[in-house]
Amino acid sequence: MTKDLGFTPADRVENVRRIAEVAKLFVDAGLIVLVSVISPFRDEREMARRMMGEGEFIEVFVDAPLKVCERRDPKGLYRKARAGEIKNFTGIDSPYEPPGSPDIVLKTAERRVDELADDVIAYLQSRVDSREP
Repeated sequence: MTKDLGFTPADRVENVRRIAEVAKLFVDAGLIVLVSVISPFRDEREMARRMMGEGEFIEVFVDAPLKVCERRDPKGLYRKARAGEIKNFTGIDSPYEPPGSPDIVLKTAERRVDELADDVIAYLQSRVDSREP
């Protein structure tokens, strides 16, 4: 779906747009959709939110410092970006705009994955509980 895209700002915007369009199709079909994507620009995250109906978009900020991302890099992309082999790489030579007010913040350098997963489940459960009469 996005093989033709690279790391330029325009490609990043198009990547998020395509993913949001596909997610919207699934949501419209009645499914719960979890999208995990590096979305470096606030405007594109807001565009994705606007595409969904009220209450259908939850922004989860997976907050990991750049050093942690580089240490966890299974594909070696940060190393390649630092070596100049990849241009416009988020956090290296392209900016990342953190969310202003995400629905959930997961500080991955401070807590275990199972604890963070529990936080997400608790948040989702609280939304369900708040809708019940």
